[in-house]
Formats: sequence, C-alpha cells, structure tokens
Amino acid sequence: MSLSRPLLILPRPSIGSFSALAHTGTALLTVLALGDTLWHGLDERGTALAFGLLIALGELTRWSGAEERESAPLGAAGALSYALLGEQAGRTSHHGVLQVVAVVVAAALLGCVPHVAMGRGPTADHLTRRVLTVGFAAVCFQPLYNNGRLLEWGGPAYALLLVALLVLTALCDAVLAAALARSRTRWPFGPLLRDELRAMLGIGSAVCATGAVMALAVAVVGLWALPVFSLPLLLTQLSFRRYAAVRVTYRQTIASLARATEIAGYTPAGHARRVAALSRAVGRELGLSEPDLTVLEYAALMHDIGQLSLVDPVPAGATAVLPADEQRRIALLGGAVVRQTGVDAEVAVVVERQADPYREQPVTARIVRAVNAYEEMAREAGPGGPLTALEKLRLGSAHDYQPEVVESLARVLSRPGLTLPRAG
Repeated sequence: MSLSRPLLILPRPSIGSFSALAHTGTALLTVLALGDTLWHGLDERGTALAFGLLIALGELTRWSGAEERESAPLGAAGALSYALLGEQAGRTSHHGVLQVVAVVVAAALLGCVPHVAMGRGPTADHLTRRVLTVGFAAVCFQPLYNNGRLLEWGGPAYALLLVALLVLTALCDAVLAAALARSRTRWPFGPLLRDELRAMLGIGSAVCATGAVMALAVAVVGLWALPVFSLPLLLTQLSFRRYAAVRVTYRQTIASLARATEIAGYTPAGHARRVAALSRAVGRELGLSEPDLTVLEYAALMHDIGQLSLVDPVPAGATAVLPADEQRRIALLGGAVVRQTGVDAEVAVVVERQADPYREQPVTARIVRAVNAYEEMAREAGPGGPLTALEKLRLGSAHDYQPEVVESLARVLSRPGLTLPRAG
C-alpha cells in the first residue's frame, strides 16, 4: 500500500460581489479615461510619455509570490507621482484626472503583458488597485491645483496637503487591497486590513515618499528628476527581491527537514505538508497576523520531528492516540531539535507545547494539535473519514481541543474546492 497522497489543496472561492464591482468600476473608468484622452489628445505628450515609460518599467520588474503587498513599487511610485504632478520645470501642467488614469492604465497594461503571458500573480486585482488608487489621488489633487487653490495657500500648506493626501491614498489602497483579498479568499477582513496597514510601514512608505518627492522634483528641474529619484527605489526593490528569495530558500530548508520523518518511515508521505497547509488556513480563519501565520506554518511542518527519537515508530505516525506523557516527551524532544536547527525560537515553543492542555497553549499550538489530530483520524477512518474525524474533534473539544479552533477547521473544510485527506 502506497503512503503517497496528493497535497491538500486549499479552496479558491469564486470572486465575490465586491471584487466584481471593483473590477467593473475599474473597467468603466478605464474606458472613459481612454476615450476622453483619445478624443481630446494628450496634453504635454513628452511628460506623459516619460511617466508612462517609468510606470511600464515598474510593472515589468514586478515580481510574483513575494510576501510584500506592493510587488511593483517603482510602478506605484511613478503612477502616484504623475497623479500629484502640478508643474514641470516651472511650467504649470494641464493634464487632468482622466489623462492620469489613461496614462497609468496604458503603461500598466503594457508592463503586465509578460506577467499575464506567464500566468504570474492576480493581475486583475493588481490593476484594479493601481487604477482606483491613482484615480483617488488624482481626483483629490488635480482639481485643487488646476483651480489655483494650492498656489494661494503657499509652501507649508502645500506640503501639509501633500502629506495628508499621501496618507489618505495609502489608507485607500490598504482598504481596497484587503477588501479584494477578502472577496477572493473569504478570509476575515480585519486581519487582512491589519496586515496591509503593517506593510505600509515598510516599502509602502518608501513608495509614497518617492512618489511625492519625484512630483516635487519634476516641478523644479524637469523630467531629469525621474531617473535620479527612481534609482534608489529600484535598488530597494532589488533588495526586497533578494530577501524574498532568501525567505523561499529558508522555507524550503524547513520543508526538507520536515521530510526526515517521512523518509525514515515514521510518518506517512505528505503528512507534514497537509497539516501545514490546513493549519495556515485555520489560522487565517481565526484572524492571525502574517508573522504568526509564518510561525504556525513552520511549526506545523516540523511538529513530528520529535518522533525521530523513538526506537520503534508509532503506527502511521499517529501520536494523537499515545498517552499524554509520551506525547509530551516527543513534543519536548521535537522542540529541542528545532532549536538546534536555528529556526525561530517561537517555532520551537509551538512544537514543544503541542501536547500540553489546550488552555495552557498559545493559539498556534492549539491549531497544530487539532489539525494534526484531524489528519490522523481522517486517514484512519476510511471513506467517511473527514466527517468522522470532525465529530471526534467536537466530542473532545471540552478537554483536548479548543472549540473555536475545531469550528474554524470545520468551516475551512466545508469550503468548495477543498481536497480532503484520503487513505493512502
């Protein structure tokens, strides 16, 4: 009998009403902007071309799969700078909101062509965010500037307005990104928004600052300011890409360590990956932050590593049926192994405490414990395994498993498109 089974595939829910509404609104705004620009022509074609090339370059260098919320910072900064542009080398600019949207859309579409061809990333949501966020900034800035109100207020008021507008634009983008993710994944909106706001403190703040500085610099010295002020952000983006590559390698190393129990015959093939994937989904359902989800995933991958200390393997690696003292001994040994690998100490704590009474555990350990028990029970119960395992978890929720975790697990499993664990 082969122990190999397909990896748990998490659900991909259909796009919700908000996402469809946002995409429709973006499409209508795009058609209106392109139509108006084609009808009336481009104002200041050289400026529009320069910003368009910058945005297209930023989209071309966009990377997919990174943990950063803004995967094309150079494109975002260029688009924001064009929306906030009032002058070019001392001459007042005359482009309006619709031209800003048209240039950004055309450049972003051009830069996204290779990504669409290679099937990289959620391009529709990415373009929706870009167009609506830039449109918001342009609507707030361009009418005031074209009416001469900003020039009347003077330098300090102008700078304060720009800062306030940048904050509002960043908040708008964060809310929009969280709402699109909520519509696409059905994860709780609050934690998604919290993660988006936390990302603003990283490269998001660099994007806003660069966009504003480029707009101000172009107003004084002209278009030569674009390459000068784009270079630092481009180097920052390359640094983030290197960091993302290191994170991927780090996770692959942890996954390889987790496979040691499978290779040695202590656990079924793919068990750690299934527990990790399902644990992360349950953590999302419970509203854990991104750093906590990372700790949870790593701990779930390595939760069985303590079994390598056993002389005789537990049948099918099912530690949930062992006496509590034996489970605790294996967990402590697993935590000691994790500490020696140099992995984050929080991961070792979760591994060590997965056998403790759930009321004394951190929430991440509660999730790993419940999901691991579910996977083992579902594997052993045959065709009706998932329902039987959930029923057993519910019966044990009074003393062994946290009820909220069990119910979150049930909600995750009930989503369409989920491939449940099957007997190997």
